Amino acid sequence: MSQDFDPKYFVQNLTTRPGVYRMYGEGELLYVGKAKNLKNRVASYFRATGLTTKTMALVSRIDTIEIAVTKSETEALLLEQTLIKQHRPPYNILLRDDKSYPYILISNHDHPAILFRRGGKSKEGRLYGPFPSGTAVRESMIAMQKVFRVRQCEDSVYSNRTRPCLQYQIKRCSAPCVGIISDAEYAEDVHHAHMFLQGKNQELTSELTDKMTDAAADMEFERAAALRDQIIQLKHVQEEQHVYGQTGDADIIAALIQPGGFCVHVMMVRQGKVIGSKSHYPKMPIELNESELLSSFIAQLYIGGAQELPKSLILSHPIEDEETIANALLETTGKKIEVTHSVRGQRARWLDLAKLNAEQGLQARLTDKRNHFSRITALQKVLGFKEPPLHMECFDISHSSGEATVASCVVFGPDGPDKKRYRSFNIEGVEAGDDYAAMHQALTRRYKRVKDGEIDAPDVLLIDGGKGQLSQAEAVLAELGLVDIFLLGVAKGDTRKPGLETLYIGSKEDEVVLPPDSAALHLIQHIRDEAHRFAIKNHRRRRDKKRRHSVLEDIPGVGPKRRKDLLTAFGGYQELLAASQEDIAKVKGIGGNKAQEIYLYLHKS
Repeated sequence: MSQDFDPKYFVQNLTTRPGVYRMYGEGELLYVGKAKNLKNRVASYFRATGLTTKTMALVSRIDTIEIAVTKSETEALLLEQTLIKQHRPPYNILLRDDKSYPYILISNHDHPAILFRRGGKSKEGRLYGPFPSGTAVRESMIAMQKVFRVRQCEDSVYSNRTRPCLQYQIKRCSAPCVGIISDAEYAEDVHHAHMFLQGKNQELTSELTDKMTDAAADMEFERAAALRDQIIQLKHVQEEQHVYGQTGDADIIAALIQPGGFCVHVMMVRQGKVIGSKSHYPKMPIELNESELLSSFIAQLYIGGAQELPKSLILSHPIEDEETIANALLETTGKKIEVTHSVRGQRARWLDLAKLNAEQGLQARLTDKRNHFSRITALQKVLGFKEPPLHMECFDISHSSGEATVASCVVFGPDGPDKKRYRSFNIEGVEAGDDYAAMHQALTRRYKRVKDGEIDAPDVLLIDGGKGQLSQAEAVLAELGLVDIFLLGVAKGDTRKPGLETLYIGSKEDEVVLPPDSAALHLIQHIRDEAHRFAIKNHRRRRDKKRRHSVLEDIPGVGPKRRKDLLTAFGGYQELLAASQEDIAKVKGIGGNKAQEIYLYLHKS
């Protein structure tokens, strides 16, 4: 922060009205924000505590703040989005792909064509869409070529044809350019294409079925066969292209923030059908939660955009400025758009699907080989290695109040998680809840095999749990004489928030805190979270197996039938435990000697 800039004095003289603030550093516009109360919002950046690492990085660069007062919060939002799109400040969330959505156009020609267009306005003909991506449009157009055989060439190509092109030869076009099909028949195909794009699939199938029946009755068997094939193709396309819902036009938007990545998934529903979806992975220069991420994303994607808006925006999380965004959309588009997060029935199922897609998309991105190698390279620089660490192991401990303690070991290779090499260790002979002793036992069992040459040593051993657990690892490796394994400890920070971990690189004394957007930190978080997940999974399996196990199964000479008779006679294990030897002997099939054995076994402690 510049010595000449006094934030306390600046905030004292600010208005409490709504408006937009612009933060500059060395003449560069760093960040644009909106506020319902400018004084309170700007003051929040300069408080003594509670700021995230990324926000502190922004504040440290500020030497000037400019203010623009507006009449309302809606006006502030509109101005904010205009400035973000015009200047693209580095600390604002920016969408990499801000092109308008693609559409399918059926032109106003004597022989209409089905064409690809971007943007929601065209005088050339009727637009259908929007679609989530150009690929989705092209896939739909190929499917329509097969079914309706309507031309997809531009008018300049069409007007210069003297003989049919290849599309006609492969039965993707009926060649209206050279008069092979009559105008009436071609118009009928175009009409059917319109019906298909309008979602009138049942009416279209019924109409084609009636025409096929009429053709067969008139002995036009070739035409009837062609219509039959068209119906079969149409049904195949309907099954292939769409996930069916009920009714409604909506964009369903799910936000997900996890250590190592952020995802906003947009699923588009038109006329009750899911026509496609797209995952966005915005860069987040400052700390946000899911609600704030959604607000920024929606404002940038929809306000002032060229794409056509649906009737509803359905969100995975509530947002504070829901009403403000709805008003801004009304002002810019003239349409009243519903913005909601509380839905039921079919719309709730759509929202669940969008959330699932966000999870899957982010998981795929985290495990992508190219992304993984870039994170390994970043970790290499942090650790000061000459070569990237291609074999990393991480340990974690899991138990329920000391019960069924399990240690997990996960292995990451050059391509990410190597699940075939994961191992779990059932911990025995340590005091309940003693995580240090559990870690010592698991590490000893694992690395004794490394010392004996049975398995390869890792480049990096990552220990979750801070200085105490790191000491156990140091002790085990020293006992076994394995001095070449690099130790990396991870401890949650004071706030215990992901992104604010403390790393111990090589020893307990060498502390490092990486910035939350560090690729190296994202890799460490991914490895640690995977070890935690694997430990919990195996602990629950062991705990549940133990709880399903009956003590009676361990008594020699007591098989399934005798166990059943004993439990039936006494009603349960606790009642059997309270019974005398004489009472046990009265059970059918249990004699005096066996009753004595059972009684002594139950009370041996």
